[in-house]
Amino acid sequence: MRKLLIANRGEIAVRIARTAREQRIATVAVHSEADAGAEHVRAADEAVLVGPAPAAASYLNVDALVRAVRSSRADAVHPGYGFLSENAGFAQAVLDSGATWVGPSPAAIREMGDKAAARISARGAGVPTVPGSDARVRGAGEAERVAVRIGFPLAIKAAAGGGGRGIRVVEHPRDLAAAVATAQAEARAAFGSGSVYLERFIPRARHIEVQVFGDDERVVHLGLRECSMQRRRQKVIEEAGAIGLPDDAVAGMCQAAVRLAESVKYTGAGTVEFL
Repeated sequence: MRKLLIANRGEIAVRIARTAREQRIATVAVHSEADAGAEHVRAADEAVLVGPAPAAASYLNVDALVRAVRSSRADAVHPGYGFLSENAGFAQAVLDSGATWVGPSPAAIREMGDKAAARISARGAGVPTVPGSDARVRGAGEAERVAVRIGFPLAIKAAAGGGGRGIRVVEHPRDLAAAVATAQAEARAAFGSGSVYLERFIPRARHIEVQVFGDDERVVHLGLRECSMQRRRQKVIEEAGAIGLPDDAVAGMCQAAVRLAESVKYTGAGTVEFL
């Protein structure tokens, strides 16, 4: 790797640029018209304009980003997080351009980025999942049939969701139909897909994450993070280590996380989340 294009902005782009400099790798920043003087642009060796201020026309513009890869002659692309980092189409476009994609394969992104599909993959790898629908639910009637099986309270979740967004909790059966319609509309607006699935809602669960790293040969875990302190389902604090958990639970989660990552041939950094 000689030249790395960073397909992101802000602090994550700055951190990637600094690390690349330590590794003596040249960097290319991308920016919108509004961000021409931004810190992440100054942190890189080169910069390429990819569009006007709206993110949809710049940082989310796959064609413009691929043109930037070619014009800068970058031989690798790091997507950071957010934006197109979980977009299988962008990952494939980067690979098709001849550059290296720094992250999981397009196939792994497709399989794990869709949360309903990820549940199926997890069960196939022997990883326990919260009781819920076996696939996406298409409407209120199907949701009612699933709800009878999993019980209330339940959570309606966006299949393409992330970051705690796209979730609605339903306490009573009478509220289910309206909540499904609202959740589908919210998911469509936030993620471009109205697909949702159902899970049993666990009110007082601890949210524990396992960090995994994979290359083409093996997957390892880097232990647990305690992520239970949240506001509006957004994590406020992540703390390495999770106190008060039995040793067998810790070992089980770490082993399950590695098993799941191995099953989809995951490469790069990833997180497996547990309740």
